[in-house]
Formats: sequence, C-alpha cells, structure tokens
Amino acid sequence: MTDTTGTTLDLGPQTEAVAQLVAGVTDEQLADPTPCPAYAVRHLLGHLAGLAAAFRDAARKDLGATTDTSPGSALPELAPGWREDLPDVLAELGDAWRDPAARTGMTRAGGVDLPGEVAGLVATDELVVHGWDLARATGQPYSPDPAALRVCHDFLAASVDDPGRGAVFGPVVTVEADAPLLDRAIGLSGRDPRWTR
Repeated sequence: MTDTTGTTLDLGPQTEAVAQLVAGVTDEQLADPTPCPAYAVRHLLGHLAGLAAAFRDAARKDLGATTDTSPGSALPELAPGWREDLPDVLAELGDAWRDPAARTGMTRAGGVDLPGEVAGLVATDELVVHGWDLARATGQPYSPDPAALRVCHDFLAASVDDPGRGAVFGPVVTVEADAPLLDRAIGLSGRDPRWTR
C-alpha cells in the first residue's frame, strides 16, 4: 500500500478528514439520504464505524467478530455514543496501519481472507469513497488526503475489468477525462459525482 512516490501510505490524514466530516453531522441530518441508495446518513455512519473497527483489527491481525461480519449482512445501525466513539476508532485505524506488519501476511475483513496489502487498499478505498458519500449527504466540503485519493483511484481503476467487481461496486459512471481526480474515482466506484441531496 504505497502512494505514487513509492512511500508507504499513512492513513492517518484520511481518517482525520473523515472524522472532521463526522463532527459536522447534525442530529437533523441522520435520516437524510446518501449516495448509497439503501443508507440514510445514520446507516452510513454506522457502516463507517463498523469498517473502521474491522480494518483496524485486520491491521492488527486481531481476527474475530469485527473482521468476520459481512457488511451486507444487515443494515448498519448507529450505536449510542457514536459522536465520541467513531472519531476514536478512526484514529485507531490510522495508527494500526502505520505498523509495517499490517501489510504483511494474511488477514480478514468483512468475512473475507485477503493479503494485508490488499486489506490496506480496501480500507483506503472505503475511507475515501464513504468520506465523499458523507460529505455529499450532509452538504460539507470534502478534501480527501491527496495520497489516499491517488491510491483509491488506482485501486478502483485496476478493478474495472475484474469479473467479480459487480459484487462490490456498481457499474462505472463515465466522467470527463479531465475531471478532478476525486470525481474520476467516485465514477469508478459506481457513483455519480454529480449526486446531490
């Protein structure tokens, strides 16, 4: 999991960007729609909490309930205390992936066994794309970490011809070749970068 310079990606700046968005969510927005058709804002926040714990534990090779649960098994619920807990678990996720051992060997996330390096790529994609989802759903500005955005874009671009892609991502939404990198990444994820509330 390296950026375009070959440097190991630090997920901390991206987890901080998402935590800032979480802090900007109002109680009145929890029932609002998001770019994820099945999710209201509260479900998206619940999903972020679940994936942050899962990928934190995947990095630590601490396999169990958090890493074994498929994200599609149930609509994610938002736990009480999420305003304090979600930023904490996001910070723990960033810290866990700073350990070089996180990217070695095999691990598990979402009930799927995968190499640590791949788990790091998936975590990056989840943070960048769901950060965009949350920003759009709540009307907040969003500036993902540039290194994380590049890794996310390249990961999504590499999946375009993968026959198993449909199980994870929607059909690619075509955007202009000279569109901002974030818009191109969002299109590759199967979302329309023009989505509005």
